[in-house]
Amino acid sequence: MQVIVHGGAGSDPDEPEPRQAVLDEAAREGTSTATPLDAVEAALNVLEADDRFNAGYGGAVQADGVVRTDAGVMTSDRSVGAAASMAGVRDAVSAARVVLEETPHVFVAGDHAVDLAADFGVDTGVDLLTDESEARWADAEPPEGGPKRHLQWLREVWGGHDTVGAVARSGEEFAAATSTGGRWFALAGRVGDVPQVGSGFYAAPAGAASATGFGEDIARVTLTRRAVRHLESGCDAQRAADRAVAEFAELTGGEAGLIVLDADGGAGSAFNSDGMQTGVARE
Repeated sequence: MQVIVHGGAGSDPDEPEPRQAVLDEAAREGTSTATPLDAVEAALNVLEADDRFNAGYGGAVQADGVVRTDAGVMTSDRSVGAAASMAGVRDAVSAARVVLEETPHVFVAGDHAVDLAADFGVDTGVDLLTDESEARWADAEPPEGGPKRHLQWLREVWGGHDTVGAVARSGEEFAAATSTGGRWFALAGRVGDVPQVGSGFYAAPAGAASATGFGEDIARVTLTRRAVRHLESGCDAQRAADRAVAEFAELTGGEAGLIVLDADGGAGSAFNSDGMQTGVARE
Protein backbone atom coordinates (compact mmCIF):
# COMPACT_ATOMS: atom_id res chain seq x y z
CA MET A 1 0.00 0.00 0.00
CA GLN A 2 1.23 3.46 -0.96
CA VAL A 3 -0.34 6.59 0.53
CA ILE A 4 0.17 10.33 0.10
CA VAL A 5 -1.72 12.93 2.14
CA HIS A 6 -1.91 16.72 2.22
CA GLY A 7 -2.91 19.18 4.92
CA GLY A 8 -4.12 21.99 2.69
CA ALA A 9 -2.57 24.67 0.51
CA GLY A 10 -2.38 28.15 1.96
CA SER A 11 -0.11 30.25 4.13
CA ASP A 12 2.86 28.68 5.90
CA PRO A 13 1.66 27.21 9.23
CA ASP A 14 2.85 28.71 12.49
CA GLU A 15 3.93 25.31 13.84
CA PRO A 16 4.84 23.13 10.86
CA GLU A 17 6.57 20.37 12.82
CA PRO A 18 3.51 19.15 14.81
CA ARG A 19 1.39 19.32 11.68
CA GLN A 20 3.96 17.31 9.76
CA ALA A 21 4.01 14.67 12.48
CA VAL A 22 0.23 14.25 12.18
CA LEU A 23 0.42 14.05 8.39
CA ASP A 24 3.10 11.37 8.62
CA GLU A 25 0.98 9.47 11.15
CA ALA A 26 -2.05 9.70 8.84
CA ALA A 27 -0.08 8.31 5.88
CA ARG A 28 1.27 5.45 8.00
CA GLU A 29 -2.23 4.68 9.27
CA GLY A 30 -3.40 4.36 5.70
CA THR A 31 -0.70 1.86 4.78
CA SER A 32 -1.83 -0.56 7.50
CA THR A 33 -5.20 -1.17 5.81
CA ALA A 34 -6.42 -3.73 3.29
CA THR A 35 -7.60 -1.65 0.33
CA PRO A 36 -6.97 1.84 -1.10
CA LEU A 37 -10.50 2.84 -0.04
CA ASP A 38 -9.76 1.75 3.52
CA ALA A 39 -6.46 3.62 3.32
CA VAL A 40 -7.82 7.03 2.34
CA GLU A 41 -10.60 6.79 4.93
CA ALA A 42 -8.20 5.81 7.72
CA ALA A 43 -5.73 8.54 6.79
CA LEU A 44 -8.34 11.28 6.64
CA ASN A 45 -9.98 10.18 9.89
CA VAL A 46 -6.67 11.00 11.60
CA LEU A 47 -6.63 14.49 10.10
CA GLU A 48 -10.35 15.11 10.70
CA ALA A 49 -9.80 14.47 14.41
CA ASP A 50 -6.95 17.00 14.69
CA ASP A 51 -7.79 20.69 15.03
CA ARG A 52 -4.58 21.74 13.28
CA PHE A 53 -6.40 21.12 10.00
CA ASN A 54 -9.54 22.58 8.46
CA ALA A 55 -11.56 19.38 8.38
CA GLY A 56 -13.79 17.75 10.96
CA TYR A 57 -12.98 18.98 14.46
CA GLY A 58 -11.82 22.59 14.27
CA GLY A 59 -13.24 23.18 10.81
CA ALA A 60 -14.18 26.61 9.49
CA VAL A 61 -17.30 28.33 10.81
CA GLN A 62 -19.93 29.45 8.31
CA ALA A 63 -21.78 32.76 8.41
CA ASP A 64 -24.45 31.46 10.80
CA GLY A 65 -21.92 30.22 13.35
CA VAL A 66 -22.12 26.52 12.39
CA VAL A 67 -19.29 24.23 11.25
CA ARG A 68 -20.42 22.10 8.30
CA THR A 69 -18.25 19.41 6.79
CA ASP A 70 -17.91 18.11 3.21
CA ALA A 71 -16.07 15.12 1.76
CA GLY A 72 -15.80 13.01 -1.35
CA VAL A 73 -14.18 9.66 -2.18
CA MET A 74 -13.62 7.77 -5.42
CA THR A 75 -11.99 4.51 -6.47
CA SER A 76 -10.35 3.65 -9.77
CA ASP A 77 -13.35 1.62 -10.90
CA ARG A 78 -15.12 5.00 -10.80
CA SER A 79 -17.27 4.27 -7.77
CA VAL A 80 -18.02 7.62 -6.11
CA GLY A 81 -19.53 8.87 -2.87
CA ALA A 82 -19.84 12.42 -1.58
CA ALA A 83 -21.55 14.11 1.33
CA ALA A 84 -21.79 17.81 2.05
CA SER A 85 -23.09 20.53 4.35
CA MET A 86 -23.12 18.25 7.39
CA ALA A 87 -23.38 19.84 10.82
CA GLY A 88 -21.94 17.75 13.65
CA VAL A 89 -20.18 15.16 11.48
CA ARG A 90 -16.45 15.00 12.20
CA ASP A 91 -15.62 11.97 10.05
CA ALA A 92 -16.97 13.39 6.82
CA VAL A 93 -14.99 10.97 4.65
CA SER A 94 -16.73 8.08 6.41
CA ALA A 95 -20.09 9.62 5.54
CA ALA A 96 -18.97 9.92 1.92
CA ARG A 97 -17.99 6.25 1.96
CA VAL A 98 -21.49 5.36 3.17
CA VAL A 99 -22.89 7.10 0.09
CA LEU A 100 -20.49 5.17 -2.14
CA GLU A 101 -21.08 1.73 -0.63
CA GLU A 102 -24.63 1.79 0.67
CA THR A 103 -26.63 3.90 -1.77
CA PRO A 104 -27.26 4.07 -5.53
CA HIS A 105 -26.38 7.77 -5.40
CA VAL A 106 -23.24 9.82 -5.84
CA PHE A 107 -23.99 12.83 -3.62
CA VAL A 108 -26.16 13.42 -0.52
CA ALA A 109 -26.27 16.74 1.35
CA GLY A 110 -27.45 18.54 4.44
CA ASP A 111 -29.54 17.02 7.22
CA HIS A 112 -30.32 14.04 5.00
CA ALA A 113 -26.62 13.24 4.70
CA VAL A 114 -26.29 13.48 8.48
CA ASP A 115 -29.23 11.09 8.97
CA LEU A 116 -27.77 8.66 6.44
CA ALA A 117 -24.39 8.70 8.15
CA ALA A 118 -25.98 8.09 11.55
CA ASP A 119 -27.95 5.10 10.26
CA PHE A 120 -24.71 3.45 9.15
CA GLY A 121 -22.76 4.06 12.35
CA VAL A 122 -20.94 7.33 11.68
CA ASP A 123 -20.88 9.57 14.76
CA THR A 124 -23.16 12.61 14.47
CA GLY A 125 -24.00 15.44 16.82
CA VAL A 126 -20.28 16.01 17.44
CA ASP A 127 -19.18 19.42 18.72
CA LEU A 128 -16.77 20.60 16.03
CA LEU A 129 -15.99 23.99 17.57
CA THR A 130 -12.66 24.51 19.31
CA ASP A 131 -11.91 27.31 21.78
CA GLU A 132 -9.83 28.99 19.06
CA SER A 133 -12.57 28.84 16.44
CA GLU A 134 -15.18 30.12 18.91
CA ALA A 135 -12.91 33.06 19.73
CA ARG A 136 -12.30 33.82 16.05
CA TRP A 137 -16.03 33.73 15.39
CA ALA A 138 -16.74 36.10 18.28
CA ASP A 139 -13.99 38.52 17.21
CA ALA A 140 -15.44 38.71 13.69
CA GLU A 141 -18.58 40.41 15.00
CA PRO A 142 -20.99 38.57 12.71
CA PRO A 143 -24.13 40.49 11.78
CA GLU A 144 -27.68 39.48 12.45
CA GLY A 145 -29.96 38.83 9.52
CA GLY A 146 -30.20 36.52 6.55
CA PRO A 147 -28.04 35.60 3.57
CA LYS A 148 -28.21 39.03 1.92
CA ARG A 149 -26.80 40.70 5.02
CA HIS A 150 -24.23 37.94 5.44
CA LEU A 151 -23.07 38.44 1.85
CA GLN A 152 -22.24 42.06 2.53
CA TRP A 153 -20.25 41.06 5.59
CA LEU A 154 -18.42 38.04 4.22
CA ARG A 155 -16.85 40.08 1.43
CA GLU A 156 -14.87 41.79 4.20
CA VAL A 157 -13.91 38.69 6.23
CA TRP A 158 -14.04 35.82 3.68
CA GLY A 159 -10.92 33.71 3.87
CA GLY A 160 -9.17 30.43 4.48
CA HIS A 161 -9.11 27.48 2.14
CA ASP A 162 -7.17 24.67 3.77
CA THR A 163 -8.47 21.17 3.13
CA VAL A 164 -7.13 17.66 3.78
CA GLY A 165 -6.80 14.90 1.22
CA ALA A 166 -5.39 11.44 0.64
CA VAL A 167 -4.57 9.25 -2.34
CA ALA A 168 -3.74 5.54 -2.04
CA ARG A 169 -2.55 2.80 -4.39
CA SER A 170 -2.31 -0.97 -4.04
CA GLY A 171 -1.36 -2.88 -7.17
CA GLU A 172 -3.55 -1.55 -9.97
CA GLU A 173 -6.20 -0.11 -7.63
CA PHE A 174 -6.44 3.53 -6.54
CA ALA A 175 -8.60 5.65 -4.27
CA ALA A 176 -8.73 9.40 -3.68
CA ALA A 177 -10.54 11.33 -0.96
CA THR A 178 -10.78 14.92 0.23
CA SER A 179 -12.40 16.39 3.34
CA THR A 180 -12.94 19.94 4.57
CA GLY A 181 -14.68 22.34 6.89
CA GLY A 182 -14.96 24.77 3.97
CA ARG A 183 -14.05 28.46 3.99
CA TRP A 184 -14.35 30.72 6.98
CA PHE A 185 -17.53 32.82 7.13
CA ALA A 186 -18.96 31.40 3.90
CA LEU A 187 -22.71 31.56 3.47
CA ALA A 188 -24.50 28.87 5.45
CA GLY A 189 -24.77 25.83 3.21
CA ARG A 190 -21.93 26.84 0.90
CA VAL A 191 -20.32 23.83 -0.79
CA GLY A 192 -17.01 24.18 -2.58
CA ASP A 193 -14.92 21.87 -4.72
CA VAL A 194 -14.18 19.20 -2.12
CA PRO A 195 -17.20 16.88 -2.58
CA GLN A 196 -17.47 17.50 -6.33
CA VAL A 197 -16.07 14.60 -8.34
CA GLY A 198 -13.33 15.73 -10.70
CA SER A 199 -12.77 18.91 -8.71
CA GLY A 200 -11.69 18.03 -5.17
CA PHE A 201 -10.94 14.37 -5.92
CA TYR A 202 -10.70 11.91 -8.79
CA ALA A 203 -9.53 8.35 -9.40
CA ALA A 204 -9.16 6.25 -12.56
CA PRO A 205 -7.08 3.27 -13.70
CA ALA A 206 -4.22 5.63 -14.62
CA GLY A 207 -3.99 7.14 -11.12
CA ALA A 208 -5.68 9.45 -8.66
CA ALA A 209 -5.49 12.97 -7.25
CA SER A 210 -6.74 15.15 -4.40
CA ALA A 211 -6.87 18.96 -4.52
CA THR A 212 -6.87 21.86 -2.11
CA GLY A 213 -7.10 25.63 -2.51
CA PHE A 214 -9.63 28.18 -3.76
CA GLY A 215 -12.63 25.89 -4.01
CA GLU A 216 -14.78 27.83 -6.43
CA ASP A 217 -11.87 28.16 -8.86
CA ILE A 218 -10.95 24.48 -8.49
CA ALA A 219 -14.53 23.51 -9.34
CA ARG A 220 -14.56 25.79 -12.38
CA VAL A 221 -11.58 24.01 -13.94
CA THR A 222 -12.17 20.47 -12.51
CA LEU A 223 -8.60 20.36 -11.25
CA THR A 224 -8.22 16.71 -10.21
CA ARG A 225 -9.78 15.45 -13.44
CA ARG A 226 -7.31 17.66 -15.28
CA ALA A 227 -4.40 16.11 -13.36
CA VAL A 228 -5.53 12.53 -14.01
CA ARG A 229 -6.05 13.36 -17.69
CA HIS A 230 -2.34 14.23 -17.81
CA LEU A 231 -1.57 10.82 -16.31
CA GLU A 232 -3.70 9.23 -19.01
CA SER A 233 -1.73 11.09 -21.67
CA GLY A 234 1.57 9.65 -20.39
CA CYS A 235 2.80 12.07 -17.72
CA ASP A 236 4.18 10.73 -14.45
CA ALA A 237 2.65 11.88 -11.17
CA GLN A 238 4.96 14.84 -10.59
CA ARG A 239 4.66 16.17 -14.12
CA ALA A 240 0.88 15.76 -14.04
CA ALA A 241 0.66 17.73 -10.78
CA ASP A 242 2.95 20.47 -12.06
CA ARG A 243 1.04 20.85 -15.33
CA ALA A 244 -2.38 20.89 -13.71
CA VAL A 245 -1.44 23.53 -11.13
CA ALA A 246 0.23 25.68 -13.79
CA GLU A 247 -2.90 25.49 -15.94
CA PHE A 248 -5.06 26.31 -12.93
CA ALA A 249 -3.01 29.41 -12.16
CA GLU A 250 -3.15 30.58 -15.76
CA LEU A 251 -6.90 30.08 -16.01
CA THR A 252 -7.96 31.47 -12.63
CA GLY A 253 -5.11 33.37 -10.97
CA GLY A 254 -6.00 31.55 -7.75
CA GLU A 255 -4.11 29.30 -5.35
CA ALA A 256 -4.29 25.53 -5.34
CA GLY A 257 -2.35 22.37 -4.58
CA LEU A 258 -2.46 18.75 -5.72
CA ILE A 259 -1.24 15.35 -4.64
CA VAL A 260 -1.09 12.60 -7.28
CA LEU A 261 -0.19 8.90 -7.52
CA ASP A 262 0.41 7.13 -10.83
CA ALA A 263 0.26 3.53 -12.00
CA ASP A 264 4.05 3.12 -11.88
CA GLY A 265 4.20 3.92 -8.18
CA GLY A 266 5.21 7.53 -8.63
CA ALA A 267 4.03 10.22 -6.24
CA GLY A 268 3.77 13.90 -7.06
CA SER A 269 2.69 17.14 -5.42
CA ALA A 270 2.52 20.74 -6.58
CA PHE A 271 1.15 24.02 -5.26
CA ASN A 272 1.28 27.73 -6.03
CA SER A 273 0.39 29.01 -2.55
CA ASP A 274 2.90 29.89 0.19
CA GLY A 275 2.93 26.33 1.45
CA MET A 276 1.40 22.86 1.38
CA GLN A 277 2.55 20.07 3.66
CA THR A 278 2.36 16.45 2.58
CA GLY A 279 3.10 13.05 4.07
CA VAL A 280 4.05 9.91 2.15
CA ALA A 281 4.22 6.30 3.34
CA ARG A 282 4.61 2.91 1.71
CA GLU A 283 3.79 -0.44 3.23
